[in-house]
Amino acid sequence: MAYKYRTDSVEETEELGRKIGERLREGDVIAFRGGLGAGKTAMTRGIALGMGIRDGVSSPTFALVNEYGGEPKLCHFDMYRISGEADLESTGFFDYLDDGCVIAVEWSENIAELLPKNATTVDIAVLSENSREITVYGDERFDFE
Repeated sequence: MAYKYRTDSVEETEELGRKIGERLREGDVIAFRGGLGAGKTAMTRGIALGMGIRDGVSSPTFALVNEYGGEPKLCHFDMYRISGEADLESTGFFDYLDDGCVIAVEWSENIAELLPKNATTVDIAVLSENSREITVYGDERFDFE
């Protein structure tokens, strides 16, 4: 199923992320697609809040993965510089899949063929400086209408 939403501020994008985060379960994978500055990290901040995580969420661009406490914990990956299975293996990604955490993946298109088949995909399209069209491809948990 595909669910479309429009946000008109960073705060609204984070709020949509919070709603998603409230419905996530151990082992869920969220695969973000969207250009630079689209709002992937803002969405992940909201997801963390929805999961009850109060840690400050930042882009894992240089660390490749940031872990945030919680039950389950949130593991936030940046795959911008990843270009294949060997690169992905070096991040520990496959170990995290077995760890039971919720995984949020920025630049997921770089590893699309290696993602679990049941990953929830979130496309973020920039409409204007502040507005986004966000499409969530997942099950009925993500129908907020």
